[in-house]
Amino acid sequence: MRAVIGRLYRALKEVPLFAIGTITNVSTSKPVAALTFDDGPDPVFTPRLLAVLHKHQAKATFFMVGKAAERHPNIVKAVAIAGHAIGNHSWDHPSFPLITRRERWAQIRACEKAIAPYGQRLFRPPYGDQSLLSRLEASWLGYQVIMYSLTAVDWLDHDAEWMKNRMMTRIQNGSILLLHDSLFHYRDNRYADRDPMLNGLDGLLKELGGRFTFVTIPELIRQGRPQRQYWTKTTDISILNERSGRYGEPRQYSNV
Repeated sequence: MRAVIGRLYRALKEVPLFAIGTITNVSTSKPVAALTFDDGPDPVFTPRLLAVLHKHQAKATFFMVGKAAERHPNIVKAVAIAGHAIGNHSWDHPSFPLITRRERWAQIRACEKAIAPYGQRLFRPPYGDQSLLSRLEASWLGYQVIMYSLTAVDWLDHDAEWMKNRMMTRIQNGSILLLHDSLFHYRDNRYADRDPMLNGLDGLLKELGGRFTFVTIPELIRQGRPQRQYWTKTTDISILNERSGRYGEPRQYSNV
């Protein structure tokens, strides 16, 4: 079986990037970039994030977890009304290479229903974990897979200044930035607190507001040529177990 998978992987690697590559950034001469926020919506931090974005006239893309979106439909609506894009981040945030094909499809469809009618055909797999097969399945379901070229590493214990400086020194025209308005699986409040991220983002937008325009993913794609990578990644199962006491339990999809 391992030999068959290896041959399939090598064969798929010969497929042109435009067919199975994952979008990580956009090639453009224009000073535009896309802020993306995973794991929300959160009843405390997402409204505060919307206020920061409004203050700086920035648009963003929210990759929402269906289970959270079902709990907070008013926040989903508020994000859409504010002019931001909403994408699919699965129903309850499993690592896609570690679950079955049937479960992957159920995860995407359940989230799709939870964020309707505001969701766009954009998908970011939880943890950025992806196999070649799960990448193709997302396409079969009509989704563009969007990863990122720059992260704030805001899921660890960094302060606002550290995150702001990291983003400022790495941002380029066409960058896609990864941040989180919630951390769906974290139970440690030290990491769940989004204040450092919000303060770092506020500082970033204050300093870059005159140099960069922050737009949604669909708008960024219209501004240039999407850049793609053969993206495969699987998070260590021990890390997942630390983040969620429920990982590995049978999943239920109330929206299916």
